[in-house]
Amino acid sequence: MVTYNVNLNDKVVLVTGAAGFIGANLVKRLLSDFESIKVIGIDSLTDYYDVRLKYERLEELYAYGNRLVFVKDSIADKQTVDSLFAEYKPQVVVNLAAQAGVRYSITNPDAYIESNLIGFYNILEACRHHEVEHLVYASSSSVYGSNKKVPYSTDDKVDSPVSLYAATKKSNELMAHAYSKLYSIPSTGLRFFTVYGPCGRPDMAYFGFTDKLLKGEKIRIFNYGNCKRDFTYVDDIVEGVVRVMQHAPEKKIGEDGLPIPPYKIYNIGNNSPENLLDFVQILQEELLAAGVLPAGYDFEAHKELVPMQPGDVPVTFADTSALEQDFGFKPHTSLCEGLRKFAIWYKRFYSDK
Repeated sequence: MVTYNVNLNDKVVLVTGAAGFIGANLVKRLLSDFESIKVIGIDSLTDYYDVRLKYERLEELYAYGNRLVFVKDSIADKQTVDSLFAEYKPQVVVNLAAQAGVRYSITNPDAYIESNLIGFYNILEACRHHEVEHLVYASSSSVYGSNKKVPYSTDDKVDSPVSLYAATKKSNELMAHAYSKLYSIPSTGLRFFTVYGPCGRPDMAYFGFTDKLLKGEKIRIFNYGNCKRDFTYVDDIVEGVVRVMQHAPEKKIGEDGLPIPPYKIYNIGNNSPENLLDFVQILQEELLAAGVLPAGYDFEAHKELVPMQPGDVPVTFADTSALEQDFGFKPHTSLCEGLRKFAIWYKRFYSDK
């Protein structure tokens, strides 16, 4: 077990992507758990998906008053990032701002280069010129590409991305390593595995399936249902992030007398991949129980099994042993429990309106 070496009390923490799914849940958790923390949030509020969801998340955060400063802007704007660091001097930075989505990267590559590469470079440069105790940043399980070995380990070679999105996330890891080596910036990358939950992203399968079923449309189940995903509930992701934030990789000197980069990467996943057909079965049961869909809904008539689509992989499966060993934590929320919370939220947010 690591010893926490970053005390978050009385600290200024910058969270990029603060109106995003993981970002907003993280900000809420930080403001709830650490009374003397100040959080600076930045988000460009793009219309990649329904911005009402982003404003819904922000509404909850504004309840914490002046302990949260929110800036509507893009980390791809270097001047904005530099001025944020100069004004607020964050000691801990969590970079979650990114253009997400595998399929969108096939048709809209510009958005990924701007946010995921230029934006992350701006964050690294700002960390370089200010006293940052720890940079934590989001990577993705997509970096494993079509890796045949499971479960996926952070020791695996990941040089064959199958989407531009995956390539940008792998690039983030390489850039962070270079900055850790050159400028001794302690950085930790987190490879997230299929995050889901209430007020999540509508481009994710569980959300899109629900929208379609409600409209009476067919849902397309890729690879004829022979996909497995390591679904991870958002609260488990946030728990992992908060723990990791509090331990920056230590600065050490190697046997050759040169500094060893203070750099780590962890998987955060459920370590228990679910078959897509089982996932759909649980989802439909919870949608019925929550009253999102009427009793007697004919699911079979609304399902279509189709081939794999470009950029997708057949299985994601996280080896979380390093996270367990170092932080004593393993995601534990079951798919039934997580999808139940999603279905209840969906009924409140959409159906009741």
